[in-house]
Amino acid sequence: MNKQMADRLRGSLVGFLLIAPLAMAATPEPSDGSHDFDFEIGTWKTHVSKLVHPLSGSREWAQYDGTSVVSKVWNGRANLVELEADGPQGHLELASFRLYNPQAHQWSLNVASSRGGAFGTPTVGEFKHGRAEFYDQETFNDRTVLVRFVISDIKADSCHFEQAFSADGGKTWEVNWIADDTRVDLAAHR
Repeated sequence: MNKQMADRLRGSLVGFLLIAPLAMAATPEPSDGSHDFDFEIGTWKTHVSKLVHPLSGSREWAQYDGTSVVSKVWNGRANLVELEADGPQGHLELASFRLYNPQAHQWSLNVASSRGGAFGTPTVGEFKHGRAEFYDQETFNDRTVLVRFVISDIKADSCHFEQAFSADGGKTWEVNWIADDTRVDLAAHR
């Protein structure tokens, strides 16, 4: 190796040693998302649209109006959602227990209806850039489907929820649950 190559190699090595710590420092640690749902603590008016026969080609939607109450548990590392709504097609009564996993920096959403009396498969995900996405795999009408649950348009006094199924491994999605919530008393939340 000649002197010129050795000098170039030494210069590259010194440059790498100076830049590497900066690059490692620039890699952000996952944020503590244990308070991601704090915006939702309180009482909300909810309007729910529910696809009556998902993954059947049907476009018949049932409409419900009611109340959703979200209570903080474990200083925000969990919360309980109690939703009751009524419409021409009947009564909805759902509970969701949401749990934060500090190691994974993710939430699990565990939903049960008063009719079923048991929690279903947890939907797992996280908040990024003001939006939350949660996924799971379930059996629906004897078919394995992917489930996606999205929370978006998050504001102090409103938010939007959508659930969708995919029967083709996530290539296409059919929305089957839409909820638009409006805070009942914003002043009480502040």
